[in-house]
Amino acid sequence: MTGMLTARPLPARSRAFDLLLAGSLCMVFGFLSLAQAHFGGLLSFGMLVPLIWRRTHPELVFFAVCSVATLQWLIGIELQLGNIGLLVALYAITVYGDVRLSRVALAIGGLGVLMATSRYWAGSDWKQQVTTMGGLAAVVFGVWAFGERRRTRGLYVAQLEERAAQLERDRDRESKLAVSNERTRIAREIHDVVAHGLSIMIVQADGGLYAADQSPEAAKKALATIGDTGRSSLTEMRKMLGLLKQDERELDPNQPRPQPGVSSLPELIENVRDAGLAVEYQVTGQPRELPALLGLTAYRIVQEGLTNTLKHAGPGARTSVLLDFGREMLTVVVTDDGRGAGVAPSVDPGHGLVGMRQRVSVSGGTVSAGPKTGGGYEVIARLPYNLPNGG
Repeated sequence: MTGMLTARPLPARSRAFDLLLAGSLCMVFGFLSLAQAHFGGLLSFGMLVPLIWRRTHPELVFFAVCSVATLQWLIGIELQLGNIGLLVALYAITVYGDVRLSRVALAIGGLGVLMATSRYWAGSDWKQQVTTMGGLAAVVFGVWAFGERRRTRGLYVAQLEERAAQLERDRDRESKLAVSNERTRIAREIHDVVAHGLSIMIVQADGGLYAADQSPEAAKKALATIGDTGRSSLTEMRKMLGLLKQDERELDPNQPRPQPGVSSLPELIENVRDAGLAVEYQVTGQPRELPALLGLTAYRIVQEGLTNTLKHAGPGARTSVLLDFGREMLTVVVTDDGRGAGVAPSVDPGHGLVGMRQRVSVSGGTVSAGPKTGGGYEVIARLPYNLPNGG
């Protein structure tokens, strides 16, 4: 109903077409009707001129044309060529107007057929009356049915376009979400690199300071380890910061990048041993090739466990790292016999344990971390080989 008061937006090309259509109908049918009957011709123009607004105000145009046709019938003027405006208005309200009013327009069209043939009922052959009435009714219903089909097709096309636009919006949103997740993952990688490197550097600095007077060679070795660790951590951090600075269109979450895995654990453990932490490394079961995400998760768990040991276990602590390749999952165990978190100095735990749990959850596994009975700390992660979503 609001369409009777509010104009529908219409492209300039469509407005020009409607103006051309209404003008052509006036030039042809209007002037022919004017030649047939002077006043009837004027009424024909009244049914053809409003067609200029047949798409912007289809309901108003239809009822205006019907009003002129009713006046024509009341005066007693027979059907003119200009009455074709009724069919055009009926088509317009069916295609562009309110659905309920299009049904009303069909009923009005049927009533118009009865009114147009009523004056011939007296003194005419009933067969001819039925034929005329049936022919007019068929034309009216045919125009309405054609308009209804056009409307249905237009709605279907509009739904397809809206669905395509929605899919496009969903794809853009998923792409942005993937980029955001990738940035979060890179930030977590930076945290792991920095935390591990700084822990080794702090331990080496403390040890070097302690041994500076008594063992200059040990102090030099500690300083060399600090330098190597700092340079290595800085290089890796610069690479990851470079990824964060990339434009979103260039940051592809699926782009392969070299990442550490279980094959990199011996080097990691050797670096920790150089920092002064006694680490026992053991592999059980039948080693296998792991997906990149699973291997990276195992590496980061061991790295975080050793970093926490360096921070909290205290001097003289011993650590063991176990990789158990089971039939269905990889089990990673990092334990130490130091003071553990329960008696370690109160410090901000940071994001290490949170990041560890996030990594394991993404891999579809479980992780537990806490003090051991009798002292020390233990981290146990169970990582299934079959990643979620076929990863």
